[in-house]
Amino acid sequence: MFGLGWAEILVAAVVGLIVIGPKELPGVFRKIGQFVGKAKAMARDFSRAMNDAADEAGVKDAMDSVNTLKDGVRSVSDPTTKWKDFVPGPELGKLSKERAEQAKKIHDAMAETALKRMDAEQVKKAAAAEESQKPAPAKKPAAAKKTAATKKPAAAKKPAASPKKPAAKKAASKPGKIT
Repeated sequence: MFGLGWAEILVAAVVGLIVIGPKELPGVFRKIGQFVGKAKAMARDFSRAMNDAADEAGVKDAMDSVNTLKDGVRSVSDPTTKWKDFVPGPELGKLSKERAEQAKKIHDAMAETALKRMDAEQVKKAAAAEESQKPAPAKKPAAAKKTAATKKPAAAKKPAASPKKPAAKKAASKPGKIT
């Protein structure tokens, strides 16, 4: 109340008990209570009279308009007042769910592509294994060779092509590349 703590109030009560005496202490407290009551009543009357005078003079309306101006200036100078009750959690939760769904779609598409590639590689390996297990074609007998007269002239001959690679090896993709 007057900046006094419980310890100071206790010391004052003990000193008052010793100085005033236990017989007269209730009467002193009664007088102090009456004085405090009268002081409060006087303060209330004074405040009420001042408010009535301000109402008659129109000061209250002026104060209301000044207060609204202050509020407007305060809202412009402190734009964070509009965002004080903003809670970012729900928006971030929606964003997290959308990102998780997109990541799952991407993961599934990549897994499907990888499985297709692996299946294609296995098919190619199986085809290459079959070709390597086939017996080599038999050579034609020497009598079946063409004679010199039936051969084309040397200028018309095409150069001998290198042996063709099996189709499976030609189309095989490199490991690690996605086709």
